[in-house]
Amino acid sequence: MDLSTAMTISAHGMDVQTERLQVIAENLANQNTTGSSPGADPYRRKTITFENTLDQTLGASTVNVKSIGTDPSDFQTRYDPSNPAANAQGYVKLPNVNSFVEVMDMREAERSYSANLNAMEATRTMLTRTVEMLK
Repeated sequence: MDLSTAMTISAHGMDVQTERLQVIAENLANQNTTGSSPGADPYRRKTITFENTLDQTLGASTVNVKSIGTDPSDFQTRYDPSNPAANAQGYVKLPNVNSFVEVMDMREAERSYSANLNAMEATRTMLTRTVEMLK
């Protein structure tokens, strides 16, 4: 594998982690978003899945976003009859977003991004040294 291929693979890894952080940020931003009408469903947590694909031009496997879906888990309810989204019994459905899970996912995404960045920096250093040796 040549050094430019290594940089491209790291760049793909950084791209998917960036998308993952965007999904996490959207989930955290909407963790208190209830429905707008009585009995309406609140914000549903988004999920992201990755897949390895063979890049024919690189001759190497890269990671890509396979899909962005939704978490099918149940909504919790809270008694709040004054809320406009409350049903006839006074209960409001709450989003299925757990901020603890989102923060843990965020830390993992940040570490993965950082690892790819470190690999890219090491590759750049090797390229720079190679060019200096050729002078």
